[in-house]
Amino acid sequence: MSSNPLQTVGLTEQHDSIIDESAEILMGLSCPQKMLSPKFFYDQTGSRLFDEICKLPEYYPTRTELGIMETHVSEIARRIGPHASLIEFGSGSSLKTRTLLEHLDRPAAYVPVDISKEHLVSAANSLKTDFPQLEILPVVADFTHPFPLPDPKITPLRNLVYFPGSTIGNFDTEAALELLSVMYQEAGEDGALLIGVDLKKDTAILEKAYNDSAGVTAAFNLNMLERINREFGANFDLTQFEHIAVYDAELGRIEMRLVSKREQRVRLQGHDFDFIQGEHIVTEHSHKYTLEEFREMALLSGFQVDKVWTDPASLFSVQYCSRRKQQN
Repeated sequence: MSSNPLQTVGLTEQHDSIIDESAEILMGLSCPQKMLSPKFFYDQTGSRLFDEICKLPEYYPTRTELGIMETHVSEIARRIGPHASLIEFGSGSSLKTRTLLEHLDRPAAYVPVDISKEHLVSAANSLKTDFPQLEILPVVADFTHPFPLPDPKITPLRNLVYFPGSTIGNFDTEAALELLSVMYQEAGEDGALLIGVDLKKDTAILEKAYNDSAGVTAAFNLNMLERINREFGANFDLTQFEHIAVYDAELGRIEMRLVSKREQRVRLQGHDFDFIQGEHIVTEHSHKYTLEEFREMALLSGFQVDKVWTDPASLFSVQYCSRRKQQN
């Protein structure tokens, strides 16, 4: 057996779709409201911490979505139909993906897409062990932009774009519409989308989910600065920033922040960034939707919501969307 993990799966890399990360960080810190992309959460430590977050009692999304999937997966698989190519945008522990693959009727291929090569290949190889007969074709790409799909050995009858979790909420309305349009394109003719959408609910439930008592989310948020120090040469003092997450009811979103405890200066690649005490960096927005709000956004992107599954408390939803027929 080869020790090279890349040989167990057919890897495709689309580096031309990945923007300059250093420039992105510098641009974000130069904005009047300093911000950093949530994609910088997910180095090896960040991915481990997020897996811990998903197990916390306060963090409802993962267990609630998994419960929805386990309850309704047979019906979901029937809607998808046989010989589908499952195209997953973003990768994680793959728990929900495994549940879906176990119930799909003779899937043609599994195509996980992620910007992080190491995490992508690790997840793909783990699934390959459990699904040895399934063709797995990971693609390294920034999935917010269109990218070419690999050609499976078995021609799929349809493409099913899968976007579990509440990641669609990390994008503002304009960016979410653009991402849904990319999904529409990647789904292709007769394709569909299966997506997790977090729902609006009591503010206390939301804020507890992102400010856990064990401090795991705080460590996860601060680890972004540690990663930027290590990989991009910044000199953030992690002891002088603190985590907080607040819910903005007017905008319908959680905002994760790293707040400066004092006046300070951070240096990154020859650029200085000054902070006053109490000034914060926005590291994530997590938008929450009503069913009607997401239905309208899907329609604007070319999808129609055919079926919605929720938990008994209506905390979270899994939604099946088909491509609308183009009018001549």
